[in-house]
Amino acid sequence: MFGYRVPAPDEAMLISGGRRGLGGAPFRVVTGHGKFVLPIFRKTRFLTLSMCESEVTETCVTRQGIALHVRAVIAFKVGNDHESIINAGQRFLSDQDQMSVLTGRIFAGHLRAIIGSMTVEEIVTERQKLAAEVLDTSKTEMAKIGLIVDSLQIQSIDDGDTGYIDAMSAPHKAAIQRQAQIAQAQATQASVEAEQVAARNQAEYARQTAVVKAEYSAEVDRAQARAAQAGPLAQAHAQQEVLDAQTELALRQAKLRQQQLVAEIVKPAEAEAERIRVLAAAEAQRMKIQAEAAASYDRVALDRMLIDQLPQIVKEAAGGLAGANVNVLNGADGLGEIAAGLVSQGLTILDSVRQNLNGQDSSDGRRPPESSGNGLLQLHSRKDGKGDDGPVDVD
Repeated sequence: MFGYRVPAPDEAMLISGGRRGLGGAPFRVVTGHGKFVLPIFRKTRFLTLSMCESEVTETCVTRQGIALHVRAVIAFKVGNDHESIINAGQRFLSDQDQMSVLTGRIFAGHLRAIIGSMTVEEIVTERQKLAAEVLDTSKTEMAKIGLIVDSLQIQSIDDGDTGYIDAMSAPHKAAIQRQAQIAQAQATQASVEAEQVAARNQAEYARQTAVVKAEYSAEVDRAQARAAQAGPLAQAHAQQEVLDAQTELALRQAKLRQQQLVAEIVKPAEAEAERIRVLAAAEAQRMKIQAEAAASYDRVALDRMLIDQLPQIVKEAAGGLAGANVNVLNGADGLGEIAAGLVSQGLTILDSVRQNLNGQDSSDGRRPPESSGNGLLQLHSRKDGKGDDGPVDVD
C-alpha cells in the first residue's frame, strides 16, 4: 500500500517529522511491525540491529614493561530497547560502518589500560579474566552510544622478539616433552607387551590346536583299532561265553554227581555204621548186664557153699587135734579158747577166699575162676550155679 512501511526483522525503522519520539527524541522508533507513513510529510530511515564485528590489534605494555602484541575480536550490536536505538541512531544512522571503527578504538584503549595492570604470566594464563575485565570497563561507555557487546575473544598474544613467553613456557615445554617421551615410552612398552601377549596367545592357540589335533588323531586311531579288533574280540567273547557255560554245566554235573554219590553210598554207609554201632552198644550193654548178673549169682552161691562147709572145716580141724598131745590150761576156759580159735581160723579162711574172688572180679571184669585157695581149701562148682560138694583137706 502506498505510504505503508515495514522494517525487516533485524532493523529498526526511524520515522522523523510530525510528532517527536519517546523522551523528546527527534524521531519515532518502530520495530517488529509496519507503520503508515505520509509521503512528503514524513521521512523514514532504517538502523540495523544485526550482529557486527570489530577486530582490534594493539601493542600493549604489561606491568613488567614487556610489550605484547594483542589481537582481539569484539562481537557487538545495537541494543533492542528504544533508548539504545535512539542513542545509536543519533550517532551512526548516517554512517553505520563507523560503529565497528569506534567500537575497536574504545576496546583498544580499555585493552591497553587493563594489560598495563597485569603481568605476562597473568595475561597468558588468564585470558578469560582479561576479556571479562575489558568487557566490564567498556560496558558503560558502550551503553552510552547504544551498543551492547556479546563477546570479546583474545585471539593471540605475542611478545615479538623478546622471547619472554617462550622462556616462560620452556619448563612447561620440557615437562610436556618429558611427559610426551614418557607417554611414548609407555606406549612403546605397551605396544611391545601387547605384541608379546599376542605372540603368546598365538603360540598358546597353536599349542592347543596341535593338542586337539593330536587328541583327534589318537581318538581316530583308537576307533580304527577298536573297529579292527571288534571281530576277533567278539569271537573271543563268544568262545569265552561258551567255555564259561561249559564250565558251569560241568560244575553242576559234578555237584549233581556228588549229591548222587552221597545219596547212594555215603548216606547208606553212615546209616549202616550207625545201625552196627547201636547194635554193638546194645549187645555190649546186654553182655555187661549178664556178666554182672552171673558174677552176682556166683558170689551168692559161693558164700552159701562156704557157709555150708564151715562146720565141716571146723570139724576136720578139731579131728586133727584128737590124737594130739594138747595141754589145756585154765580148765574149761582154756578148752573154750581153743574151740574159739578153731572157729576163728575157719572164718579167716572164709574171708581170705572172698577177698581173692572179689580182687579177680574187679581187675578183669570176669567171673572168678572155678577154683581158688592157698592149699587149705579146694572147691568145685558148675557153671549153672549149683555146687557139688568135694573133699576138703585141712593140713
